[in-house]
Amino acid sequence: MPTTRDYYEVLGVSRDESPDEIKRAYRRLAMKYHPDRNPGDPQAEASFKECAEAYEALSDPEKRTMYDRYGHSGLRGTPGHDFGSMNAQDIFSMFEEIFGGGLGGRARARQRGGVPRGYDLETEVEITLAEVLTGTTRDVQFKRLDVCQRCSGSGSKEGSEPAVCTTCGGHGQVAQTGLGGMFRMVTNCPHCGGRGKVIVDKCPDCKGRGRTPVQRSLSVKIPPGVKSGQAVRIGDEGEPPPPEVDPAGNGIRGDLQVVVRVQAHEHFEREGDHLLLAVPVAFSQLALGATLEVPSIDGQATLTIPQGTQHAAAFRIEGRGLPNLRTQRRGDLVVIAQLVVPRKLNDEQRKLLQEYAETEELDVGTGERSSFWDKLKDVVTGGGNTAKDID
Repeated sequence: MPTTRDYYEVLGVSRDESPDEIKRAYRRLAMKYHPDRNPGDPQAEASFKECAEAYEALSDPEKRTMYDRYGHSGLRGTPGHDFGSMNAQDIFSMFEEIFGGGLGGRARARQRGGVPRGYDLETEVEITLAEVLTGTTRDVQFKRLDVCQRCSGSGSKEGSEPAVCTTCGGHGQVAQTGLGGMFRMVTNCPHCGGRGKVIVDKCPDCKGRGRTPVQRSLSVKIPPGVKSGQAVRIGDEGEPPPPEVDPAGNGIRGDLQVVVRVQAHEHFEREGDHLLLAVPVAFSQLALGATLEVPSIDGQATLTIPQGTQHAAAFRIEGRGLPNLRTQRRGDLVVIAQLVVPRKLNDEQRKLLQEYAETEELDVGTGERSSFWDKLKDVVTGGGNTAKDID
């Protein structure tokens, strides 16, 4: 049955998320709930199908538009979106398209120099903006499939041998015809998963899969200057190739991709390698000029404001931003002067401001209504009839 949950909720993303982030969210959940990682867990299998359904809808621009506008009802009858009849092979085909391969014998592993290569894994870490300046380390924990130590990846119980698959006759592939025999498609055998053999007496540790899930812990070094969404690659910490292409487990492992998320800062906004900072400044400081101490990501910085500075004027302090990931050269701190008007004045301040206003012939809050506002009120209430009444 199709899910009734909100697709964005299923993938754990916001409604304005980018296509790349939606794809990344699906990758993470698909790896988490993959049946080969959760053998015999019907809830994990249901979650795997649910996130596949959500991704299938949100990855297609037209379907996503229809879903955003009409919800689930907007996709009823849409070609390719009937998950009530979508079989496991369809879902795994989409999974393989995303990952460039599969898990647990669902697809062929990628090759590196003729040697089978396993699949990459992905996890996330979160760091602060201050840690972007200096770099940091994070401990990560993740689960991956490893070659079963007990059976060395064969999947068979000690002393037994696998039997030839009766479905494909040991070839590992079967042919299917469609559209009245107009075309012929060769796919992996659904019975043996492409191995050509089936396990008769299964290994008690891996239950015949040749791979067992293990928990891993690593300390990952995050370089200075990293941007949110970038990944740190840890070589050979991914998974081995699936057993149908590498039953002995002699292939090359994939990599671990550690995606970095940078927390939003309370005061600074990041713009590439530069930092933006709004600083409250009084009218007198803008008018007369001032020298201020302003915060930066690594301590205080001195800012000189010339007299006559206008509200929202920007000043650049070179070299007080964040380092560039490649060159390590620091960007700038851009300070924006933000005029702050006091909410309350004491008697002396009010008197001085009124005297200043008189030098500019300005009307201020003295309790007397100016002739301009009197005339404007007359027009609004009907006392005056035309624009020329306000002179």
